[in-house]
Amino acid sequence: MSLKFIGRKKGMTQFFDSNGRLVVCTVIEAEPNIITMVKFPEKDGYKAVQMCSIALSPKSARKMSKPRRGMYLKKHLDPHGELVESRVDDVTEYEVGQIFSVEYFKDISHVDIVGTTKGKGFQGVMKLHGFKGGPAAHGSGFHRTAGSTGMRSTPGRSLPGSPRASRMGGRTQTVQNLSVVHVDEEKQVLLVKGAIPGCAGSIVYISKAIKLGG
Repeated sequence: MSLKFIGRKKGMTQFFDSNGRLVVCTVIEAEPNIITMVKFPEKDGYKAVQMCSIALSPKSARKMSKPRRGMYLKKHLDPHGELVESRVDDVTEYEVGQIFSVEYFKDISHVDIVGTTKGKGFQGVMKLHGFKGGPAAHGSGFHRTAGSTGMRSTPGRSLPGSPRASRMGGRTQTVQNLSVVHVDEEKQVLLVKGAIPGCAGSIVYISKAIKLGG
């Protein structure tokens, strides 16, 4: 088990690798993550590490709930906007206040990234599910509609789970086994090959790839 980092998607760019090949990649800003809590099986029932990132301005910190703000004050940490918990095998390696930078991914070849997809509102079946649609001819009366979703006499109802118009996007999505293209410790930036879910500026969670073992 590896730590789950908090980052922010900045956008996409191009990068030339060591062989001179152009790689389309996503830029992720990974500010230092600070451990706020270490959970022990004797007290909490399992082993885990809680980390925070994305420091808040004094104005934003005042809007934070009193219990959460008190947690940071108790541990002598500045208020941060994001928290994430990671299951670990050995909690003795970690302590409250310990800082991890983007250098953590320097020796990792592949990562898994969790983000929230772009919300696109209520969409029809053609855009949402790829339906072909009806004839576009004048007078057909069946252009972009889904058609019948039921059946005849038995069972005489629309079965649940069948594709139909509904809300699109805005859901948690995981992309696995993305190659780590470049790690810039000075700018606190991580470049991964390909696209990741979410819009520019959205929060993402980065961890070592499970299937490839990093």
